[in-house]
Amino acid sequence: MASKTPSLAPTSSSSSTATAAATTTASSFLHHPFMRAALPFINGGLAGMSATAIIQPIDMIKVRLQLAGEGISSGPKPSALGITRQIVASGKVLDLYTGLSAGLLRQAVYTTARIGFFDNFQGILRARAQATNGASATIGFKERALAGLSAGGLAAMVGNPADLALIRMQSDGLKPLAQRANYNSVIDALVRISKAEGITALWSGCFPTVVRAMALNFGQLAFFAEAKSQLKTRTNLSSRSNTLTASAIAGFFASFFSLPFDFVKTRLQKQTRGPDGKVPYKGMVDCFAKVAREEGWLRFYRGFTTYYVRIAPHA
Repeated sequence: MASKTPSLAPTSSSSSTATAAATTTASSFLHHPFMRAALPFINGGLAGMSATAIIQPIDMIKVRLQLAGEGISSGPKPSALGITRQIVASGKVLDLYTGLSAGLLRQAVYTTARIGFFDNFQGILRARAQATNGASATIGFKERALAGLSAGGLAAMVGNPADLALIRMQSDGLKPLAQRANYNSVIDALVRISKAEGITALWSGCFPTVVRAMALNFGQLAFFAEAKSQLKTRTNLSSRSNTLTASAIAGFFASFFSLPFDFVKTRLQKQTRGPDGKVPYKGMVDCFAKVAREEGWLRFYRGFTTYYVRIAPHA
């Protein structure tokens, strides 16, 4: 037994050295300039995709609410509960997850870019403020708002094709059986839409999508950062309570500012040319005007609660 004891020391020492080397390598990799810049994008995309997997049924109901009663100012008012009951009663509970692949792709592209851009834009503005006013300088609400608007607009342009595919897949079930496309996946939707309508059709509704994203990010990112900062200064909330409260506040403002544009975006991305070659809406302004005239101004805020529940987790 005594003769075996010395042989254990080198083995233990080698194992510790290997573990330390691996830890150092991993730490060096994560702190590499490239990874430091990429991590906000990666974390943002993973967070967005996780949230989408949970709230996809809510998004489905939101879209159905926005498309219900199109062009009609009177009649029964649909509700989130009523639409859910209708889908469940038809024996197609999984229809609530229609378009999940498109939703995940959208988050992988849009949210990854949105949060990544926002983080980097904030860093640039913070560095500029510190260079001008000293190392202790911080950025305020105006700078956060600018970063949020810019990040949201750029990310929306990149993610529009996936967004359009999502709306087409979710609205397909509203058409008569003979007219349904029955897309198998987001890739199938993107390919078939490109072939039938041209590659530029993937950017249909891009302008309201960009405006919606800018409004959403203005409320979501800027108000979250500001609310969190104010709550930390003015309250004694724990770190977790602070974050959850700031998310709730940011989600409300994000919903309020962006829902009308989200409504118009949904209507524009859902539309296809009829037998006469025409579409119901010529563009964002025309859609706003027709909905306001035919359905009333409050129609733009139909499903606000559902939309808020959908937006809050992303905040």
